[in-house]
Amino acid sequence: MADPIYTPPAVWSADTVSGGKFANINRPTAGAREQKELPTGEHDFQLYSLATPNGVKVTVMFEELLEAGHSGAEYDAFTINISDGDQFGSGFVEINPNSKIPALLDRSGETPIRIFESGAILLHLAEKFDAFLPTDRTRGEVLSWLFWQIGSAPFIGGGFGHFYAYAPEKYEYPINRYAMEVKRLFDVADQRLAQSEYLGGNDYSIADIAAWPWLAGFVEGTIYNDARTFLSIDEYEHVARWARQIGERPAVNRGRIVNKAWGDEDTQLLERHSPADFLGKKL
Repeated sequence: MADPIYTPPAVWSADTVSGGKFANINRPTAGAREQKELPTGEHDFQLYSLATPNGVKVTVMFEELLEAGHSGAEYDAFTINISDGDQFGSGFVEINPNSKIPALLDRSGETPIRIFESGAILLHLAEKFDAFLPTDRTRGEVLSWLFWQIGSAPFIGGGFGHFYAYAPEKYEYPINRYAMEVKRLFDVADQRLAQSEYLGGNDYSIADIAAWPWLAGFVEGTIYNDARTFLSIDEYEHVARWARQIGERPAVNRGRIVNKAWGDEDTQLLERHSPADFLGKKL
């Protein structure tokens, strides 16, 4: 049966009830909705996030930097519960006016610097510590794959993920439209990873750190009601090899549970302030 036909009004109004999981917090306006200060820790880097794919990118980056010996990358991480609207508190909005996680405050210099958007945070940290971003001719390749992922994430999350897993009604057209795009993106990555060990070339980089939380969730069957079967993700053998290889890295296994607020208790770490916080956790 064809989807119901919707005739858009001449002028759209927010009076329309959208429904869905996040209907209670979605509004067409920006800015703080309440006065709420953010907690702070002792380290130079203060991260405010949640262990969604975009959040995991940054915690994995921090843990990789520490694993590589960059002691200056110690950080405090605090959970921002987006279902409760924490991202609209005044303190958070001061760091990220777009009210999305993750958001980072870098206090390592004389004047604190705010960085928001996951790709910007990865690039900031890579340049600051001269790590996971080459300076030779492969730099352009790494940056291309980094921004490929940044540009692709909305199709995977707000597109496919929303209509397949979160929308109050399951309509054929949007699900098919975004399922096609997710499969195309997997094919892009699969063809690249048939030629190269990592997205940017022979070395692990911020391009892999950015893409892994999104693609690995499908490979593992842990995202969007196990969409792996629906999308026949097992077809992409090179993506699967890459995802499993990265998933074996100790820093990745630490980073993926930081700011995680669901699942078994031993896989959650609502706040992270030191390596000791991982003791007793299932990694």
